[in-house]
Amino acid sequence: MTEKLKITVLKRQDPKDIFDEYPVTARDWFVPCKVYEDGQEFILDGLQMPEGFCGSAWQTIYPNVRTLAFGGNLPYFEEEGVSITCCADGMRPVIFKIERIE
Repeated sequence: MTEKLKITVLKRQDPKDIFDEYPVTARDWFVPCKVYEDGQEFILDGLQMPEGFCGSAWQTIYPNVRTLAFGGNLPYFEEEGVSITCCADGMRPVIFKIERIE
């Protein structure tokens, strides 16, 4: 049985805040991720990807989701049942907080 989790979008990074000069050329892509809004929350009651969640972001954060859902903790956080992790989009990453909830 898995524990209930909450995923919160802490911050969507703007490429302008990361790069002085863009390392690649891409049209209409150098803006913060449009899939999420800062502060947006998702409640998980199981290990299924939430509706509307980016599949690529889910693949990146899923190991921490799974660890917390099965009652584990990450060794580099003093708080139990918490993870801060981001998606693998190197141009406009999204930072998530994952936490066990009652």
